[in-house]
Amino acid sequence: MFEGLKNLVPQTVKNYYHLIVAGLAALFFRFPARGLKIIGVTGTDGKTTTVHMIYHLLKEAGEKVSMISTVKAVIGEKEYSTGLHVTTPNSFQIQRLLREMVDAGSEIAVVEITSHGLDQNRVAFIPIYTAVITNVTHEHIDYHGSFAAYLEAKAKILRGAKYRVLNCDDANFEVLKHSGSGLLISFGLAEKADFRGSSLTETTSGISFKASFKNKQKKKISENVLLPVLGRFNSYNALAALVTVCSLGIEADEVADKFSTFQLPQGRMQVVSEGQDFYVIVDFAHTPAALDNALKSLKEYTHHQIISVFGAAGERDRMKRAAMGKVSTELADLSIFTSEDPRNEDPGEIIEQIATGAIAAGGSLNQTFWKIASRAEAINLAVKNLARKGDIVAIFGKGHEASMNIGGQEIPWNDEEVARKALRARLIK
Repeated sequence: MFEGLKNLVPQTVKNYYHLIVAGLAALFFRFPARGLKIIGVTGTDGKTTTVHMIYHLLKEAGEKVSMISTVKAVIGEKEYSTGLHVTTPNSFQIQRLLREMVDAGSEIAVVEITSHGLDQNRVAFIPIYTAVITNVTHEHIDYHGSFAAYLEAKAKILRGAKYRVLNCDDANFEVLKHSGSGLLISFGLAEKADFRGSSLTETTSGISFKASFKNKQKKKISENVLLPVLGRFNSYNALAALVTVCSLGIEADEVADKFSTFQLPQGRMQVVSEGQDFYVIVDFAHTPAALDNALKSLKEYTHHQIISVFGAAGERDRMKRAAMGKVSTELADLSIFTSEDPRNEDPGEIIEQIATGAIAAGGSLNQTFWKIASRAEAINLAVKNLARKGDIVAIFGKGHEASMNIGGQEIPWNDEEVARKALRARLIK
């Protein structure tokens, strides 16, 4: 009954309540953000990886830095889990973590922030020093109501920031650059980017590219960047990280070589190996754009089949479901549509909606795509039956998450563990 009444309250009214709560939280923890330079990172895709890259570079540069990401919070030498399906903690949680950072002697905090967190004022009373938007593509329309409202929520991070870091290759760059008044620094592969990536190459050991930018003396220089990670789209995340570090007064050429020791966070283009003769990748891609980028990158690594396994979250953006089915059918050789946090929706109905996109793209049931509600069975089919030597099995949508929401209940779940179990069973045979 309470939930029903709660749903009748307009979100704008709820957000005023969240603003009051945020103020009380900041007061209770003595406004810890005042003792930190806050790096805020948002975007549809790439937020978590970019946060981890920024943290890595700052740590390597000897800075006193902590971070909060979807995967974890790191404060000094301590690590904390940051939740199952929430990127931005509630106001009291985030203020508590910021207070711990200050007490631990940190001077910089790198914080991953969602559009929900921005819209709901969860990060109110936290002044952003450098604001980063990795990209903005179709996502969370169920909550925001329209793409314009979603974009507006993302843009809130730019207001009041001293530096604004934006992807000039993103379709929404021209709109976003008019939000906020801090110094704008762009990144991308286009020539107009302030920090430009070029000569990008990919191998099974990672990606490399040339980063061109101007130093403090306004002299244009270039540095070779070597990233031991999969996915050409990670070049954008690296460029964003490089710009951010520079906004803190660190020369880019002093840290560019530090990318060589970077490791992707759990569930981001994560290679799962038990000695098999094909690849298994676990990745968090859960939007049409992220799935498109991931599959295009993986195609660079094999001439064999790509087998894509994914679903779409229940009670969330329904408009993306068919689009994801279409993307997978066009870019992967085989697709398996399955459950991914169905919540109180029927997993079968969600899968049917994904399948409409596959059929529209010319897919054929049980030939190029399969519909399997059990995520474990879907992974088993891909790993134990469909994969052949040299193939890539890519399991998308859950990444690092340690649970799956079924019927409103959080059930323990881990894509990596299920994939490893399937691999061991196959190898025993």
